[in-house]
Amino acid sequence: MNTYLPAAEAPLKNTGQIKLYTPEDFVGMRRACQLTATCLDEVAAMVKPGVTTKEIDDFVLQFGLDHGAFPATLNYRGYPYSSCISLNHVVCHGMPSDKKLKSGDILNVDITFLLDGWHGDSSRMYIAGEPKRAAERLVDLTYDCLMAGIAQVKPGNRLGAIGAAIQDLAEANRCSVVRDFCGHGVGRLFHDAPNVLHYGRPNEGPELKPGMIFTIEPMINLGKHHVKILNDGWTAVTRDRSLTAQFEHSVGVTQDGCEIFTQSPAGHTKPPYSVG
Repeated sequence: MNTYLPAAEAPLKNTGQIKLYTPEDFVGMRRACQLTATCLDEVAAMVKPGVTTKEIDDFVLQFGLDHGAFPATLNYRGYPYSSCISLNHVVCHGMPSDKKLKSGDILNVDITFLLDGWHGDSSRMYIAGEPKRAAERLVDLTYDCLMAGIAQVKPGNRLGAIGAAIQDLAEANRCSVVRDFCGHGVGRLFHDAPNVLHYGRPNEGPELKPGMIFTIEPMINLGKHHVKILNDGWTAVTRDRSLTAQFEHSVGVTQDGCEIFTQSPAGHTKPPYSVG
């Protein structure tokens, strides 16, 4: 049974209680999340064949430092990079490397900047060069799944309504939803209660209340939903080597709906992105 409490009264750790933030807190989250979204906008111009994912990660680090922020993933539980960059059949937590992007590669770039004590967490899909039709379709569907989940974020709904909307849309398009990873509460903490499943039933889970802040980050596979972790202890891949895609927004529950903190300032939604 989840309990709720004002964030100002909560210890700075994950106690399993759901924190309720104030409008003033939303201002802090908005600033951190918009910085992350701006960085993701800038990354769009970098994604092309021949570029390495390490070059993208180096850019993320410098961008954060230049704006008074720090990448929350860097040294988090020993993780050595400023972002997670997941290519093709990598579900999440892909580690940047000197491997060059090839035409047709799809990749998720996941960034969390810590700014003035607030975590701005978001990820987007990108396509290097010309995508194959199946990959393009998967990326589009995954974004639509994210937005279907967000449409369920309003006071009085259950958390399960988010997962049910995502699962229904994915499976109606003969794709699967990864079960091993989920969204999470976010704010002063990088990972907090509640867990946000991307599958389920509408009447299950905690009730959504104004002031809740969490991520929604569905991972959708062209094949089956099963994943495995590689020997590096981080990289998660599809067991059947099928393509996978993910989008992530940080959202806050308002009095009559929700605010998407990580909307793109450039108006980007899903690739291809127009870059100057």
